[in-house]
Amino acid sequence: MDAHWHGKPYYSLDAYLKNTYGEKLYKIAVDAGFTCPNRDGTLGDSGCIFCSAGGSGDYAVKTTEHPSVAKQLAAGVSLFGHKRVGSRFIAYFQAYTNTYGSPSRLKLLYEEALREPSVAGISIATRPDCISETIVTLLVNLMEKFPDKFVWIELGLQTIHERTADFIRRGYPLSVYDDCVAMLRKCHIPVITHIILGLPQETRKDMLSTIDHLNQVGTWGIKLQLLHVLKGTGLAKLYAQGEYLPLSLEEYTGLVVDCLEHLLPDIIVHRLTGDGPANLLLAPLWSLDKRNVLNTIHHTIKQRGTYQGRLTTNP
Repeated sequence: MDAHWHGKPYYSLDAYLKNTYGEKLYKIAVDAGFTCPNRDGTLGDSGCIFCSAGGSGDYAVKTTEHPSVAKQLAAGVSLFGHKRVGSRFIAYFQAYTNTYGSPSRLKLLYEEALREPSVAGISIATRPDCISETIVTLLVNLMEKFPDKFVWIELGLQTIHERTADFIRRGYPLSVYDDCVAMLRKCHIPVITHIILGLPQETRKDMLSTIDHLNQVGTWGIKLQLLHVLKGTGLAKLYAQGEYLPLSLEEYTGLVVDCLEHLLPDIIVHRLTGDGPANLLLAPLWSLDKRNVLNTIHHTIKQRGTYQGRLTTNP
């Protein structure tokens, strides 16, 4: 087990931040008012089957209450209240597709966040089919203009399997993701890949082959996410009709540990589970107790006597 993992059996984001910046950096999720090609009619108007009306930005500070990025960041900092946090934060462009706009608008929004003294860097959640050479050039220019701050890109891949991608209405083939990662890596822009465990009809083997592909493509970080059934989604209809059965806590935690064992040890684990908004979550309800989920994952790791990368060989 690597010493720079700070005692954890995997390379966590906390460990990376402490190694790199000397402290934990908390994320402030902002909603910059974007939409998505899967919602505005370009590819579809219903979104992916798991996506809520908030476009995965249910925890973001809302534009209706705080119209500018700077005001959203200030509001986000205030939410920590008396909780002891560091002096720097990550501005997380979370809701919908955050490169889905004109380069001029993107430049204004990103620079507004990067100019905030307390912001150590920005993390931009988007789709690989919404990253162009023009946008990559914009990101490179940002890194040159703000050399003391970072720019991360988070890509919603979910799965490498085309049959599943079609079923969940993802809207692009795997080759688009692969090409996007190659383009970003060429420009030294870190990529964090979002994966969902428990997608309809996917087996353990299917999910592990997605992890193997990420090892080969060379993602910098990974987010593992439980599939939540949220009100108002296509998945909610399947669940109501008995056509989708969510994972149990034991199934999910076992899969997470399986994925860690197959994940290369230098890939940073940004998340082991996710939060389904309590007012929208239909299932699985056990996921509301996030502390218990994380404790169960760590207990499973300890029981197995395992760690990240145990079943891989660094290339």
